[in-house]
Amino acid sequence: MPLSSRNIVTYSPAYTIVPTYECFNRCSYCNFCTEPGKSPWLTLGKAQEIFLQLKNQNICEILILSGEVHPYSSRREAWFGRIYDLCVLALEMGFLTHTNVGPLSWSEMQKLKTVNVSMGLMLEQLTPKLLNTVHRHAPSKLPEVRSQQLQWAGELKIPFTTGLLLGIGETEEDWWETLTAISESHSNYHHIQEVILQPHSPGTMQTFNAPPFNPYQLPEVIAKAREILPIDIAIQIPPNLIKDKSWLLACIAAGARDLGGISPKDEVNPDYPHLQDQELSSILEPGNWKLIPRLPVYPQFDHWLSASLLQQVQKWRARF
Repeated sequence: MPLSSRNIVTYSPAYTIVPTYECFNRCSYCNFCTEPGKSPWLTLGKAQEIFLQLKNQNICEILILSGEVHPYSSRREAWFGRIYDLCVLALEMGFLTHTNVGPLSWSEMQKLKTVNVSMGLMLEQLTPKLLNTVHRHAPSKLPEVRSQQLQWAGELKIPFTTGLLLGIGETEEDWWETLTAISESHSNYHHIQEVILQPHSPGTMQTFNAPPFNPYQLPEVIAKAREILPIDIAIQIPPNLIKDKSWLLACIAAGARDLGGISPKDEVNPDYPHLQDQELSSILEPGNWKLIPRLPVYPQFDHWLSASLLQQVQKWRARF
């Protein structure tokens, strides 16, 4: 069972590094990306400066989150190389890395496995009808492409995080179908650490004209997800997208036991500042929940790590 199976709620002390905001997808709800060629790439020198500043801040996880360069672009190799090098640098400076940069090839996933303790990719929703609406200009959001990532992660023994984006034009049946697909993939490989249930929260950059996901429906979705998903998969919710404190407690009571990476800025939802750990602890205390930090890899997956990654993980486990 995951760390968060008792009266404990977990979070990862994290910092998000963005190699580039440029992306060839145009998801209409996106508040993250820029046009290809319009965003400078993060240099290793600048990343090193950031990591040095983080050394004494009890940050454990470096989340590598990037816009996507087209698989057939002449810049793809350089883009992937920058991501790999950032992972290497973060590890050398004592952090643990988790990469979520869109669909990757088998060989790219295989290579990143050597420099990441875990990886991730949101399924969002598996219904193909979104290809006619919010994903009309998002080639990498093909359901079969994203499902394949789950399969490859399992075959490569990569501890994996995935999730759903709620309120982008799908139906309730679409939720249960996507959650069932995750459950079935996990039954084959036992590789999924967490499933994120992320409510659509409108931002200033998006073109998608739709209201936020109904906040009072989320505990119900969490409870149903808890029925569908195996107990060894943690359900994660982003607390900065849940403004009502009693609603956040209701979500946790319904079965969500992880709050994800808590960092200075939510790069995906920049209009919604992260609540920090002390404030979250005070919110959870009346419900008798204890907030504790965790690593970006759960203990049941330690045996999948290389000797060098495991050594670094064990150092952090001794601290937490």
